[in-house]
Order: sequence, then C-alpha cells, then structure tokens
Amino acid sequence: MTALLVALGAALGAASRHLVTTSLRARGATPAGGVLAVNATGSLLLGLVAGHASGASPGWVLPLVGVGFCGAFTTFATHAVEVASAARSGRPRHAVADVVLNLVLGLALVSLGWWLTS
Repeated sequence: MTALLVALGAALGAASRHLVTTSLRARGATPAGGVLAVNATGSLLLGLVAGHASGASPGWVLPLVGVGFCGAFTTFATHAVEVASAARSGRPRHAVADVVLNLVLGLALVSLGWWLTS
C-alpha cells in the first residue's frame, strides 16, 4: 500500500512541476528561475509535512506527500543541469548563485515549515 501512495504522490508531483514551470516560463521566468521556484515551494511543503509527520499525523501523509509528491515535484537533476549549463556557457557567477540560492532557500524553507508544524 505504501508503494501505491508514493506512486500516486509522485504522479501528482511530476504533473504539478510541469504545470508550474510551464506557467512560469510563459510569464517570462528563466529555466533556472522555474527550478528555483519549484524547489523552494517543495522545500517549504516538505518541511511542513516533516514537522506534521513527527507528531500524530496519519501514516499515509509522509509516503504520499513527503516522499511521493515532494520527491517528484522538486527537481535536483534539473537543477544540476541548469548549474552545469551556466558554468559551461561562461556564466560561473550565475552557476554559483544558483547553487547558493537553492541550498540556502531550500534549507530555510524546510526549517520554517518544520518549525510551523512541529
């Protein structure tokens, strides 16, 4: 049953990532900006879920939302491609800024979400 919850969450997370990044790109966001937006949003959601799951939450919340949805919604591999692309195309400052922003913002938002729900 847990594997089905993860699979359902992952399907919803991947579809949501596509919709969000497509919508942001249509509004003029760069590919890196779209990745940052989904990673930041996913980090906050994962922090909220982790904090909630550390209490008395139902057993299905973490597999469905935390592992499945957030795991597919956030996108480390795409982030790595964006950073490598910036570095290869002679934009090292952009590459470093992208890494720092994703890491710092992600950690801050996970911490905030966890704090809010624990």
